[in-house]
Amino acid sequence: MQELRIVNDNNQAPCSPNPVKKPNWLRVKLPIGESYKHVRDLVDQHKLHTICESGNCPNMGECWGAGTATFMILGNICTRSCGFCAVATGRPEAVDWDEPQRVAEAIFLMRVKHAVITSVDRDELQDGGSIIWEHTIRAVKSLNPGTTLETLIPDFKAEKENIQRIIDVAPEVVSHNIETVERLTKQVRIQAKYWRSMETLKILKQGGMRTKSGIMLGLGERKEEVVQTLRDLKSSGVDVITLGQYLQPTKKHLPVDRFVHPDEFAELRDIGYTLGFDYVESGPLVRSSYHSEKHVLPGYGRNEWLNQKEMIN
Repeated sequence: MQELRIVNDNNQAPCSPNPVKKPNWLRVKLPIGESYKHVRDLVDQHKLHTICESGNCPNMGECWGAGTATFMILGNICTRSCGFCAVATGRPEAVDWDEPQRVAEAIFLMRVKHAVITSVDRDELQDGGSIIWEHTIRAVKSLNPGTTLETLIPDFKAEKENIQRIIDVAPEVVSHNIETVERLTKQVRIQAKYWRSMETLKILKQGGMRTKSGIMLGLGERKEEVVQTLRDLKSSGVDVITLGQYLQPTKKHLPVDRFVHPDEFAELRDIGYTLGFDYVESGPLVRSSYHSEKHVLPGYGRNEWLNQKEMIN
């Protein structure tokens, strides 16, 4: 397997004056169909934000066509300016205290068995947005008692009081993405800190949560750095890990260093399970919430992987 390579040896993210040609394994279907239209109408009707749209997710057609979407609370303007993210950066609007109920009602109308909620960073708020998070989870669970819930949260600057609000309302899965390796964190996640994110995940696990994190590949990381990041996540108590290809959302964002072959994603999947993760989702088009309904079930991914290994052998 070709090693995940890096263009330079300093702490700068790689520069690609000539864009790397997108391979055929990254082709996605256009969003069509009645289910897609139904979700589209609900999102518009309830004035909701989705990371599917704000993040230019390549799986939006597939997920919306299946009747699911990842809702983004606390507005659609982020206080951070990550080099990979298509969400707008700036001064957010005032907190909308009616938003939790609107999200809960939309999930009810969609009749989904599993819902995913994320948010922008709200560093200007003393609570980091954790109170709205708490209200939203309570509203969703109250109106949708049969729906499992994954929450993809900010780091809350690893402040225990804010993280505890999430733990207290106990979503089935709590996710926080590390996004990249330690060396590239300063360039990829400008206002974030690698070990602060690890601390957030550790606090969640100590609180009894099923935890999850994700890594993007193709930003200039080395293979050994990816493996070390997986080890760090495992040491922080993470249960579920996702690995996917970074795609440059606009020319203003970090360039793609290279497109990682599906075989390499398959090898990293094996490494993840060997390190002891309970579920590893690894592939070019994998995103945090992709197939997330499967990530709720303890042992499901590992057992599936072991069965595949037995069939091969």
